[in-house]
Amino acid sequence: MAETEKKFSVILVVALIVLGLALAGGMSYFIATKIVADQTAAKATIQRNGTLIKVGDPKDGLILNIGGVNSGRYLKIGIILDMKLDRRLEEGGGKLASQEEAKILDTVVYVLRSQRVEDFDPTKQDRLKEILKQEINKAMGMERVYEVYITHFVLQ
Repeated sequence: MAETEKKFSVILVVALIVLGLALAGGMSYFIATKIVADQTAAKATIQRNGTLIKVGDPKDGLILNIGGVNSGRYLKIGIILDMKLDRRLEEGGGKLASQEEAKILDTVVYVLRSQRVEDFDPTKQDRLKEILKQEINKAMGMERVYEVYITHFVLQ
């Protein structure tokens, strides 16, 4: 009789372990498919709705000195903005008005020149993109920039 109870408790422990593993696997599958996929789909939807606008010279981007007047450091950077355009701009071929273009360029140059040389480290690139996005949106008066893309980056 003791042997039967022992077998029963071992079977019960094994069954509980299998049930726990199945539950953990099911939860992991749910998280991986539903939650992560929803976040990725929401971000992709935002990116598809905008128009890509290149900041600065079409070929060279922006070339400016950084780190103060006497630092002797220069930055060549290509920036493309994924922006929401007004309906009248979309109908007119997607061209920004010169006033809006000037605001964007002024904001980008101000933000880049106000950064320290250490802030241009490759590990801080996402932070720089976020600062540019926030400042441009603030200058435009509304949330118009969806994403900031840095196409080339040379620091001398």
